Amino acid sequence: MTYMKKKILIIGGCGFIGHNLSIFLKKKNFHVDVVDNYGVNNLKSIKSEHKDLNRIKLYSNFLNERLKLLKKNKINIIKADAKNLDKLKRIFLKIKPHVVIHLAAVSHANRSNKNPSHTFENSVLTLKNSLESSRKINPHFIFFSSSMVYGDFKSKSVNENAKCNPKGIYGTLKYCSELMIKSYSEVFGLKYTIVRPSALYGERCISSRVGQIFLEKSIKNEAITINGDGTDKLDFTYIDDLMYGVYKIIITKKSLNQIFNITYGHARKISEMINLVRKNFRDVKVNYIKRDKLVPKRGTLSNAKAKKLLKFKSMYHLEKGFLNYINWYKSKKNIMK
Repeated sequence: MTYMKKKILIIGGCGFIGHNLSIFLKKKNFHVDVVDNYGVNNLKSIKSEHKDLNRIKLYSNFLNERLKLLKKNKINIIKADAKNLDKLKRIFLKIKPHVVIHLAAVSHANRSNKNPSHTFENSVLTLKNSLESSRKINPHFIFFSSSMVYGDFKSKSVNENAKCNPKGIYGTLKYCSELMIKSYSEVFGLKYTIVRPSALYGERCISSRVGQIFLEKSIKNEAITINGDGTDKLDFTYIDDLMYGVYKIIITKKSLNQIFNITYGHARKISEMINLVRKNFRDVKVNYIKRDKLVPKRGTLSNAKAKKLLKFKSMYHLEKGFLNYINWYKSKKNIMK
């Protein structure tokens, strides 16, 4: 079978990463199906989480744009809840995917710490059901973990062999999920790849990631709040670099039963992102507060392994990728008024 004939099933495919990945892979001529229950980051949850009517309007626009793009690219969306094992099994047996990409999860550390029960249901239970549904199909199972599994970095750069010591509920559950997947490989022969991204940013995100917050505050002329003094470093990664990395995982046999940092591969200070914001917006206000002890000290996630085994190459340094993001956000300026 040529890789272009592979059927790909994305669980949680209407989310920030999911819809971008679905479109990217469809344009590479894969057959892509998406499962999503619209239960996380949907219109209902937006209205319950936010009081600002302009923000609700903005995020509703983002979500509608995601769906329009999925439909425009003729991607089949199956509305189903991954917490329902029987229903998910039927979908797997009907489609018989060659690749399963599991993205169904609560994608924010603060939300996970505030509502652990919700996180268990939408992250751990959905993963268990995807793993169980995969047993008879035996697909290549791709799971999105997080840089948070490393906890505090012990050096300026970490590779996939670094000891994991996560902080808080989000990072701990991600690491537990990695161990679950490895155990299914040991017991049932599941072929897997684990992806560890870092500090993602990009179009149509509503997950309150760092870059998103900075831009929304700047457009509305509100003060940006930074935990710490701005010298903390993050390996900021543009969504298109991550998409390309996953594509290389799918088409490369050496990706099987491996863990990869799929990142830009060079950490930058938060203050450097702020400087880019200041170059593109007037009168940017910044407040500094005491650093949150649950936020790990991070840095560069080395992508040397991905470069070697996958021939992966990151292409969007912060000045390039973040400028794309800034210009896209500016096109939404009227909605935010």
